[in-house]
Amino acid sequence: MAPKKEVVKVVKLQVPAGAANPSPPVGPALGQAGVNIMDFCKQFNDKTKDVEKNSPIPVVIYVYKDKSFSFETKLPPVSYLIKKACNLKSGAKNPNKDPAVAKIKMSQVKQIAEFKMPDLNCTELNSAMNIVKGQCKSMGIEVVEG
Repeated sequence: MAPKKEVVKVVKLQVPAGAANPSPPVGPALGQAGVNIMDFCKQFNDKTKDVEKNSPIPVVIYVYKDKSFSFETKLPPVSYLIKKACNLKSGAKNPNKDPAVAKIKMSQVKQIAEFKMPDLNCTELNSAMNIVKGQCKSMGIEVVEG
């Protein structure tokens, strides 16, 4: 068995799918870690080519002692999925004071929860739906039956 490489830095970024380039935030973050920025951009863009263009993709980059790297991508954030389902640009400015900016159906909440399940820290769909509903509440979006 090959010896494990020593991780010297972990970089967490949110990069648009298929649109990684050396400009901020990618360039400065990886430059400080000593990683080949263009190499990362090519690999990331290749890995996310099937994802909807420009959707935000959280990525965790592991930088090793020999300046090589590996990375893992996650699914788009729940807030992005909710805004997309409701056709919103942003949530409410004062979610608990202002009236709801939109309504989302329980079936849409279930779809988002099922899609995002691998990234959430729960094992049951009901728990995942509660996480999505909590995010809706904090964005000023009312969850309705349907």
